[in-house]
Amino acid sequence: MSSAPIVAPYPATRLRRLRRTPALRALTTETSLSADNLIWPIFVTEIAGGEGEIPSMPGVDRLTLDGAKRAAETAMRLNIPAICIFPHSDPDLKTEGCERAWDPENIGNKAIRAIKEVAPDLAVMTDIALDPYNANGHDGLVRDGVILNDETVEALVRMALVQAESGADILGPSDMMDGRIGALRAALETNSHKDVAILSYAAKYASGFYGPFRDAVGASGRLVGDKKTYQINPANREEAVRCVARDLSEGADMVMVKPGMPYLDICREVKDRFAAPTYAYQVSGEYAMLEGAIRNGWLSRDVVLESLLAFRRAGCDGVLTYYAPQIAEKLA
Repeated sequence: MSSAPIVAPYPATRLRRLRRTPALRALTTETSLSADNLIWPIFVTEIAGGEGEIPSMPGVDRLTLDGAKRAAETAMRLNIPAICIFPHSDPDLKTEGCERAWDPENIGNKAIRAIKEVAPDLAVMTDIALDPYNANGHDGLVRDGVILNDETVEALVRMALVQAESGADILGPSDMMDGRIGALRAALETNSHKDVAILSYAAKYASGFYGPFRDAVGASGRLVGDKKTYQINPANREEAVRCVARDLSEGADMVMVKPGMPYLDICREVKDRFAAPTYAYQVSGEYAMLEGAIRNGWLSRDVVLESLLAFRRAGCDGVLTYYAPQIAEKLA
């Protein structure tokens, strides 16, 4: 007579064994984060008295040129590999033609040169879009209420060439005009800037998470209409993939998804489909929500590190985050 099999009165697999101590958890960590994965966005002002904390982004300041230099030195000390410049321009000098966008003496180009003086090995990234210099707040030229695509691309090329001449290492086209990556790549190749990289905002959504950023660059209240005719519908996934595929085919070296945490599914999709260097922007609205909850005591500051690990787990090679210096300090 056969006996019934003995069923163990305990779990056959104990996954908790590998969570028991810090050493075991370290040995089985799947996702890592280091300062190498960070790009630090900064705001540089040309307005006298325009420096100081941005009310909708507590803990983030607009900087003078000297402040930008100090930020660059901090980035180097903390081993942050790249800094991204966003200009806070004089509103009285904004025009519908956006001519200051390609002025070698605008605040963005001055900041590139100033940073390179003190931190020549730091990668300097810039923003390619017309909104900092546009009287109506749009990323492109406007005629009769319509954002002009091809005319805008011509203006962006002029803007990019001056930034490259000023010493930019990475250009970040954030405008979402069709064909701008191919035009920029061709212009760089034929004007002795073939080594300048393009990190395309390839999947940039028409999001409500950008509000504090518009305060930071002085664009709040200037926007006429909205940006839905050129930024992606938040409901769309495949459209974002098509945008990424197009930009890579036109010569983008890296691609970005923006915003970040609400679009981690897009980050994963892009990385899995293309295996290209993939980045995300933890945008101003994400920062404001996290920082507000932290300062009110509703969340621990540990959630910042957790949020950045989420980007890495979703496939991002790096993240643009206003928390870059804090996280790099913590990791160090």
